[in-house]
Amino acid sequence: MIKFICYPKCTTCQKAKKWLDENMLEYELRDIKLENPTRQELAQWYKKSGLPLKKFFNTSGLLYKSLDLKNKIPSMTQDEILDLLASDGMLVKRPLLIEDDLVLVGFKEEEYKKILH
Repeated sequence: MIKFICYPKCTTCQKAKKWLDENMLEYELRDIKLENPTRQELAQWYKKSGLPLKKFFNTSGLLYKSLDLKNKIPSMTQDEILDLLASDGMLVKRPLLIEDDLVLVGFKEEEYKKILH
């Protein structure tokens, strides 16, 4: 079963959810604000995704900006970054779509179409 991790008030998450519903894909919804990803989950997803760890940050979020993470992340270790991401779901880019060996970060309709059909 696909895990769809999102923040329900996020318009990008709403678009992704609508796309999943329209394409009749079953998923398990998880509110990132109520159930923050654990450090262990984030480490697994990072390895499976093949993406740089910085791609897991919600760079347009207020918390990211207020903590000046743009300037801090380059000097942080991987462990420090994972700890930081696990500290608050609002730092994590969303939606996250997780299934077996598949990890999609953010919503790009073309990517969803290509991978999920």
